[in-house]
Amino acid sequence: MLPIISSQQLKNLTSENLIILDARVGKDARQKYLDKHIKGAGFIDLDKDLAETGKDAAFGGRHPLPTIDKFGETISHLGISEDAHIVIYDDKNGANAAARAWWMLKSFGLKNVQVLDGGFQEAEKNDLEFSSGEETFKKTEINNRKEWLLPISELEDVENELVNNSATVIDVRDSYRFKGESEPIDLVAGHIPGAINIPFSENLDEYGCFHKPEILREKYLKLLENKPEKLIIHCGSGVTACHTILALNYAGFAIPDLYVGSWSEWSRREGKEVAKEI
Repeated sequence: MLPIISSQQLKNLTSENLIILDARVGKDARQKYLDKHIKGAGFIDLDKDLAETGKDAAFGGRHPLPTIDKFGETISHLGISEDAHIVIYDDKNGANAAARAWWMLKSFGLKNVQVLDGGFQEAEKNDLEFSSGEETFKKTEINNRKEWLLPISELEDVENELVNNSATVIDVRDSYRFKGESEPIDLVAGHIPGAINIPFSENLDEYGCFHKPEILREKYLKLLENKPEKLIIHCGSGVTACHTILALNYAGFAIPDLYVGSWSEWSRREGKEVAKEI
C-alpha cells in the first residue's frame, strides 16, 4: 500500500475498517474540526496525542514522542484495530501533524496507513462528504507494543554519525531558518554543523500535492549522490521531518531515521555547536 492516497481514491473506498483522522493543528484546530470535518473522521491532537511535552526541551525537544502505551490507548479510543485502514489529513499538505501521525502509526506496527494528498483543501475541491460536531467510536482492543518499530536517532547518535561521516543528516526546515537568518520558533537560529538542508516544501508541487514518486526518487537520488547512505531526518521538533520521511517512503526509499528532538533539542543543549550561513 502506498503511503499517499488521493481524495478521489478516498471517495471511492468502501472498506468497513476505514478510520479517518483529522490532524489539523493550532489553537482553533479542534473548533475547526467541530465546525467541519470529513464525515466519520476522528480528531487527533498533536500536543496531547502525538507528543508528550516534557519539562525541558533541551532533553527531547518540543514534541517528544509519548510512551508507546499511551499512544496505544489513544488509538484504541479512536476505534483503530490491528487491521484498520487509516487515512490521515491536515490542512498543511501533510506537513503539520498528518505525516507525524502516519509515522507513529507505522512505527506502532500498523500496516494500512495513508496520508491524504493535498489534505483538507483537496477533500473540499473533490466534494468529499463532510460533517460537523463530535464523532463517536467504539473502543478497540489493540495489542501492547514494547517499542517503536521505525528507526530513531538520539542527539548523541546524530553527533557521532556526523563526526564519523557515516550518515547524511537532513534538516527539512525552510532555508532561512537553516541559514540562521531568523528563527520564529526556537531560541537560537542556525543549524546542526554538518547537516544539509532540503526543505520539506520541495516534496510538493505547485498545487500542494506530493510530486509523483518517480520525480521524488530522481530528485533525492541526485541530491544524495556521493553522500553517506544512512539518512537521519530532522526539523524543528520532529513533526515536519516526518513529511520528508513520508516522501522518501513514497519514492521507494527505505524509511530513514527520525531525530525526534531535532533543532529544538540541539539548539537548547548546552555545549552543542551551532552553524550559520549568513
